[in-house]
Amino acid sequence: MEPFESDRASLPRNMIENSMFEEEPDVLDLAKETPAYPLDPDDMVYEPRSSRLLVRGLGENDMDEEEEDYESSARLLGMSFMNRSSSLRPSASPYARQEQSSSCTMPSNRTLLLGVFVLVVVASVAMVIYFLPKCTLTKEGCHTVNTSMELIYPRATNGELFPWTSLRLPVYVQPVHYDLLIHPNLTTMTFQGTVSITIDVLNDTKNVILHSSGLQITNVTVQDKEVKKLEYQPWQQIALKFPEDLKKGQTYVLTMEYSANLSNSYSGFYNSSYVDKGGNKRVLAATQFEPLAARKAFPCFDEPALKATFLIKIKRETGYISLSNMPKNQTVELSDGLLQDEFEKSVRMSTYLVAFIVANFTQINQIASDTLVSVYAVPDKVDQLDYALGCAVKLLKFYNTLFGIKFPLKKLDLVAIPDFLAGAMENWGLITFRERTLLVGNHSSLMDKQVVASVIAHELAHQWFGNLVTMKWWNDLWLNEGFATYMEYTSVEKVFPELEIGNDFLSMRFKSLAEDSLNSSRPISTEVATPEQVEEMFDSVSYEKGASTLLMLSSTLTEEKFYKGVSEYLEKYRNMNTDNEDLWNSFPQEEYNVVDMMNTWTLQKGFPLVTVNRTGAQVSVSQEHFLLKVNKTAKSSDLWHIPLTYVNDSCSTSPNCTQLFLLKDKTATFKVPKNVKWMKFNFRNNGFYIVNYGEEGWRALIEAVKENHEVLTPEDRASLINNLFALSRLGKLSFKQVMNLLVYLEHENHTAPLTEALYQLDRIYRLLDKRQDLLASSMKNYILNLFVDKMNSQSWEQDLPLSKQELRSALLEVACRYGQKNCTDRAEHVFLQWVASNGTERIPGDLMKVVFSVGAQSNAGWEMLLQTYTHSIVDADRRKMLAALASSQDVRKVLWLLQESLQGSYVKTQELPLILHTVCRNFAGHLYAWDFVKENWGKITQKFPIGSFAIQDIIMSTTSYFSTERLLWEVCRQCLHSF
Repeated sequence: MEPFESDRASLPRNMIENSMFEEEPDVLDLAKETPAYPLDPDDMVYEPRSSRLLVRGLGENDMDEEEEDYESSARLLGMSFMNRSSSLRPSASPYARQEQSSSCTMPSNRTLLLGVFVLVVVASVAMVIYFLPKCTLTKEGCHTVNTSMELIYPRATNGELFPWTSLRLPVYVQPVHYDLLIHPNLTTMTFQGTVSITIDVLNDTKNVILHSSGLQITNVTVQDKEVKKLEYQPWQQIALKFPEDLKKGQTYVLTMEYSANLSNSYSGFYNSSYVDKGGNKRVLAATQFEPLAARKAFPCFDEPALKATFLIKIKRETGYISLSNMPKNQTVELSDGLLQDEFEKSVRMSTYLVAFIVANFTQINQIASDTLVSVYAVPDKVDQLDYALGCAVKLLKFYNTLFGIKFPLKKLDLVAIPDFLAGAMENWGLITFRERTLLVGNHSSLMDKQVVASVIAHELAHQWFGNLVTMKWWNDLWLNEGFATYMEYTSVEKVFPELEIGNDFLSMRFKSLAEDSLNSSRPISTEVATPEQVEEMFDSVSYEKGASTLLMLSSTLTEEKFYKGVSEYLEKYRNMNTDNEDLWNSFPQEEYNVVDMMNTWTLQKGFPLVTVNRTGAQVSVSQEHFLLKVNKTAKSSDLWHIPLTYVNDSCSTSPNCTQLFLLKDKTATFKVPKNVKWMKFNFRNNGFYIVNYGEEGWRALIEAVKENHEVLTPEDRASLINNLFALSRLGKLSFKQVMNLLVYLEHENHTAPLTEALYQLDRIYRLLDKRQDLLASSMKNYILNLFVDKMNSQSWEQDLPLSKQELRSALLEVACRYGQKNCTDRAEHVFLQWVASNGTERIPGDLMKVVFSVGAQSNAGWEMLLQTYTHSIVDADRRKMLAALASSQDVRKVLWLLQESLQGSYVKTQELPLILHTVCRNFAGHLYAWDFVKENWGKITQKFPIGSFAIQDIIMSTTSYFSTERLLWEVCRQCLHSF
């Protein structure tokens, strides 16, 4: 699945689906007296301990020597917001900002320990009482006699004991086949269904446990005999109880009739709508089942390892079409005037990959490799389908050849859904997309086309990684998402070289390193059980770190050996389920023990910091866990098997120049020629680690780059910049060394190093700006002085190669946001021309957001944008307009947008995270956004699944720039209040 889409500002765009995680602001020691401009690097201590929150808004805070390490906001708020029952949600507080009392201070370490102790005691007493024999703790108090069974089994909705005690289903019943008939009523927004499930019984049992959520099951039969049903709603499970054992080795058919409302959220079987050109509201119904929502559409064994075949029938009214995973077999006219579409029997697949749609869509198609490829959208947007169809055809042929396994279905549909939360979803044979990630207008920019091509590449890769071969359980989600993310970049790079996706891949790896440097990170493969935990697996670690480690392995083994192992993995486990080691064992083990090496990257969190010291011909390397934390005395014993690649001054820009040393231990040494002047490790940043060269090593590298920056590849230059910022943030280097390297940028013209430097500096400025610190002005002036010539030299009219568009967009977005007059004047001029043309004047796609953001600062401009947004049918342009509207400094306008997006009237609710993300990047509204989220948390969690991309993004956006003790304490109080 393509993760939820949220713009990553205007700096180099990460892949659309992985940008839901807000960048973490870097940290400065702001306790010192603010100096006047010019900025002196000695006045700035760039490290993780200061009077501010670190990364993700709540990483750490330096208030006194006894202070504990605070987790990131995603974890802090996740503990309170994501895991509390909706019935326990407190009522909303008045919507007004209230200053924290000056007497309210952070608790001391002793107070925190005492509080934790009290909570543990209370919890322990409760557990003892609960498990006391002959006593059950209930709302009514302690009843009398209890049997041992009552101490083990929960109670069903009717008060009887529910005969199962685990969130995971038992293994003694296996589904074989589903016959599903479903009838959505798009007038009443309800649906009815009948499902018959053929099961194999592996052990004698009187109970069959399966999943159901929100379904009114009215009749249950087995072999045409009625059976009793129990339901345990907290685990979304039902139990079918039989008077006699179902016998081992026998096959049975379970049949259930049921009904439900079409969902108003974005999961399960949900309703969607749009307004056509004539102003008419059109309705449709679509599905989104990953990870745990198939149970909301039909009773099923809703776990990825419980694969089965499906035969689906859909009743519909005339005027609509229906789509499902397989080709349509026939359509029958029923006596009540409805039509019933019957689809072919499916291949074996997991329930989360089942999909069906009832809508009035239009399509275009083409045959590729004996597969009918079709692209669907609402009728008004049929002229925006051609680019997606061309991409899908080319990528399908590419994957068929690369993997050596042909796509197994007769048809492949790609469907743009007007209301869709994720970027896209890989349903087998019926891939669903946001309109933004599938449709391309006649004047769309190369950057917009890159988004569409990369998302299609991701979802088509899933047809092999995830659909053909599926992880056994959600702890190894990365086997699906890490692979699809890796293939997204590598396939687009080969099939569409003009889209220059390499810079995005590099930027994604930098972002993943920043995410994984936090104590709140997790191993790639992590045990999960609850629905909230499963939802939270769809994060940067599964997608971005998973892809990064695969790139590192490919670079180590060579691409040829890597893909040979991948093809063997797919062939061996086709139509089956796998885990971590199944993949690693598929690669050749002769040269490297791939299993041992890669387990160090997937079974422990974080990544290593490699320190290099050289004395003459001897090079010493050591490793430690790169971890941003307050408690610097705590040491990690984790070690990685690190394939260290390096080049030196004699040969440094070709892959043939690279040497490789496998570092397994804490320290190691090796030899190099004595005449080597400098060494650069982690060639092109293909490895997932950061390097510290020591004082002499950095001096030699910085001098070499200043003398001739082309002695290193652009990726290596960007890597040096990224690593210096990271090490300064860790406290290993002074910020003076960062600034010493950045001097060379006046000679730099490549997008990757320039945008990385701009991105790192800008997030420091944003943090200072949110604090209203006087140092913010000095930092802004420093950034403008460093980049002003490049900002002023950008063209505002002509189309450029994609990498140059990315650079232009990044530079001008910062210039205009900083109020640089040349930029704002030119943007305003372009905007007024666009207004005078009634929105028909063409603005280069990569400049729309910059121009619209400047235009939106006036009342007239804001109203014009809102009107145009309402009537535009090009979703990529609409999102740029919406981001511009949310950038307004008028708090009233911002609050109106937030309320409207939550209600879903003028602005679709799926855009709420984008609006919050944009509002929180600006000073005017970021505290109001936090208040809005607190007040409306109950409504927000009704719209978006707990733990989902959207919820993660909302939490990150509203807290990531908090940087004071008062705000930290406010967030901590909110967490405690939410339990």
